[in-house]
Amino acid sequence: MKTFVISLGGSIIFPSNRGPDSAFLKRFRKLILSEANKGNRFVIITGGGFVNRLYNEALGRIIRTDDETLDLLGIAATRMNAFFVKSMFQERAYGDVMENPTKKIKTDKRIIIGCGWKPGCSSDKDAVLAARTFRAKKIINLTNIDYVYTKDPRKHKDARKIGKMMWKDFRKIVGDRWSPKLNAPFDPMAAKLAEKLKLKVVIAKGNDLDNLKRILQGKAFRGTTIG
Repeated sequence: MKTFVISLGGSIIFPSNRGPDSAFLKRFRKLILSEANKGNRFVIITGGGFVNRLYNEALGRIIRTDDETLDLLGIAATRMNAFFVKSMFQERAYGDVMENPTKKIKTDKRIIIGCGWKPGCSSDKDAVLAARTFRAKKIINLTNIDYVYTKDPRKHKDARKIGKMMWKDFRKIVGDRWSPKLNAPFDPMAAKLAEKLKLKVVIAKGNDLDNLKRILQGKAFRGTTIG
């Protein structure tokens, strides 16, 4: 049985104030079930997305708060998204949302859905912890960008796509500090641990399911491989 750990970005699940992207999620569900039927196991860790940002911004308009509180608010948002994603897989998924990614789950279910766990990082780090727990060597990070770039392509026309890179080079781009408001392809705290564990991480456009299928099947794909 091959285990795939997927960090499913909240921006893919809940991209805007229109709510969860049900059209995408319906197709995502079909693909994951199809691959699970082949004997593969999926551990999917959900992010917070737009609902997290809404709550963070609203709280900031009411009071001055600290990063830990914002992180805990974000974790609650990831938990809601995780329960939503788990529910759409019905009986095919493990019955509870996995809150602690360091605890091994004994189940014959081929789909396990997890959420954020502790403050001080994003759910990307929880995906790294889950990869260690379930002995996966690679994480697929589905986000709202197609590649890691040398610079922010929205601000710099000379930004270049990076197909493959080492962890030391990626960490130069994202830095070493975490903030709940950080916008990075992969959380710096997650990157630090992934490098230590010698994991590979694929950064790919989350809503391109044909591309995800190629990743799962070991074919050529669009995205950045780190490690």
